[in-house]
Amino acid sequence: MLGCHIGRCFQVTVAGGSYQDGLSATVQGAPPGMAVGEQEIYGDLLLRKPGADELSSPRKEPDLPIIYSGVNAADTIEGAGNFNHTNGTPLCILIPNLDRHFIHIKQYQDTNRTPRPGHASYASFMKYGPDDDAIGAGLFSGRYTCTIVAAGYIAKKVLRKLGIEVFSYVREAAGVKCPDMDHAAILDYTNRYKTMRADLDPFYQEIYVKKRISPEMRFLEKMKIFAEIEQEIDPIRAKAPKMAPQAVLDKYGVHHIINCPDMAAANEMVAACNKISATGDSSGGVAEVVVTGVPAGLGEPVFNKLDAELGRMLGIGAVKGVEVGAGVAVKDMTGYECNDQMHSADGKVVFDSNNAGGITGGLTTGQPIVVKLAVKPTPTIDRPQHTIDKYTLENKDLAAITRRDPTIVARIWPVAENYTAMVILDNLIAHYGYQALFKK
Repeated sequence: MLGCHIGRCFQVTVAGGSYQDGLSATVQGAPPGMAVGEQEIYGDLLLRKPGADELSSPRKEPDLPIIYSGVNAADTIEGAGNFNHTNGTPLCILIPNLDRHFIHIKQYQDTNRTPRPGHASYASFMKYGPDDDAIGAGLFSGRYTCTIVAAGYIAKKVLRKLGIEVFSYVREAAGVKCPDMDHAAILDYTNRYKTMRADLDPFYQEIYVKKRISPEMRFLEKMKIFAEIEQEIDPIRAKAPKMAPQAVLDKYGVHHIINCPDMAAANEMVAACNKISATGDSSGGVAEVVVTGVPAGLGEPVFNKLDAELGRMLGIGAVKGVEVGAGVAVKDMTGYECNDQMHSADGKVVFDSNNAGGITGGLTTGQPIVVKLAVKPTPTIDRPQHTIDKYTLENKDLAAITRRDPTIVARIWPVAENYTAMVILDNLIAHYGYQALFKK
């Protein structure tokens, strides 16, 4: 299968499927000497995984990662202190599927003759034929985005050391919009939201905080524990720390369900999503990504413009539009309104606006990069729909499906955040290389 690789200097290859043994992300370009562990990677994965709250699918997949290669298995010399540091070789992260039971496979087997509207099941059947991985939609399932989160976390960690922050949040859900806010406030809020999610995640607490799995364990030792966890998913989930919404707000200052930094908007979003879901239908929204600390001049011209590279986030399942800066709103502006005028203050260039989203001519201006992703409603809905038998082309009715996400936007923002980090780091490595070679 082509299409599962991205990057020039920071490269990522993904593999696997929703109901295969698992998924993997192989990263090339991670610098040597960086301490990295499974607990911190899972800290991002838990933000995307299903079954975490009332706005996500009830599938109980915990999304626990295993670092399979790319880090030192021991100190390279006695006392070196570089155990578990990246060593410059490809970093491979495995994410086994643990909530993969025959009852769910049988449900797909019983319905796979009739493609689900809004899903890739008809198109993928036409491309790959009867051997298409149709159990759980394979690599066309939103499940594959866990690989982007895992690989993108590595990129984000490198960028943070260079003073570059990449963060995302839900800008709009079910027609409810978050008002404009200061970027520093959004970053602070998002960090507190992530802390809350880790503190209240039962697998984070039971597996990593209690060190049931630790970096010192070998791969096969970890897999033995994973085999045990597969049988304990429900008991572990039952141990989830319980906090009332008001207690979450008092302790962390965040909404208990959705990562929207305006509390009033967050409450309205959840209510609007649930109102639509109660009818058997689903809703869409907008995820916004912000990047701060980027140097001016990052990117390349023509075919590799940075905004074009960010536009590749259309490859995220359910994303149907990517806007940079003011995006499609520029059609209603005049040139004077749209242009980001600038002036000098204290020896620095200051822009009066950021309609360009920090990118002009495909190159960064030094302003924050702002990207919005339009996320379609969840195609799996609890309502009957018209479809066909893909073998006979007979017209059929597809029964309502209850195991679903009321909305996807609440799970896509961490995917967008980490995908953006991969694109920025890939371009940053090339940019610094160009600067070192050709600029005096």
